[in-house]
Amino acid sequence: MIDLQKVCYAYEHEVALRYIDLHIEKGDSLVIQGPNGCGKSTLIKLLNGIIFPSEGSYFYKDHEISEKTLKDRQFAKWFHQQMGYVFQNADTQLFCGSAEEEIAFGPIQMGLPEAEIRQRTEDCLRLFGIEKLRERPPYHLSGGEKRKVSLACILSLNPEVLILDEPLAGLDEKTQDMLTEFLQDFHKAGKTLITITHNRQLAEKLGKRFAVMNEDHELETL
Repeated sequence: MIDLQKVCYAYEHEVALRYIDLHIEKGDSLVIQGPNGCGKSTLIKLLNGIIFPSEGSYFYKDHEISEKTLKDRQFAKWFHQQMGYVFQNADTQLFCGSAEEEIAFGPIQMGLPEAEIRQRTEDCLRLFGIEKLRERPPYHLSGGEKRKVSLACILSLNPEVLILDEPLAGLDEKTQDMLTEFLQDFHKAGKTLITITHNRQLAEKLGKRFAVMNEDHELETL
């Protein structure tokens, strides 16, 4: 489903990804590990179509993902609905006036009927037990509450792939357990999971396949 072929990326003259080959099948749960600064976050940005290969090719479901192809608004809309990206820092992701507005934002952008937008929003509020937060502005929420809202925002789009960068960072033990169980259930439902984490316990619980990025910005699939 996801296929990277000899992908390179550099920030000006600083290499971040060096000839990355990666193949991910539908329903995989891949954990990516490696030292800080090796290019893991750059790889996530590329998978989400935020940046594009300097060299090499990226295909999703046999469609090439590039700056050119994502200029097609309908194609870009389809692709970004497929890929759910939960930022490590939830503050980067949340910008609306209330939790309810945050969750409804994606379905509204997809042009869904009003009744379906309401249903998806209610389902996601209930899924994460955050109904009482619906009218609260995101900047008044705790770190754990923000993480739940950011996940609800992504799940309201019903993505095929969920990509997470250190999803348990800064969360209390109860919220970590809730989130880990949710991610396991997400994968059991046949969805594809890509997780970057230094958390060994989380990696063991989620990982069906593992890959390691080294300090030379190369990726080795184990």
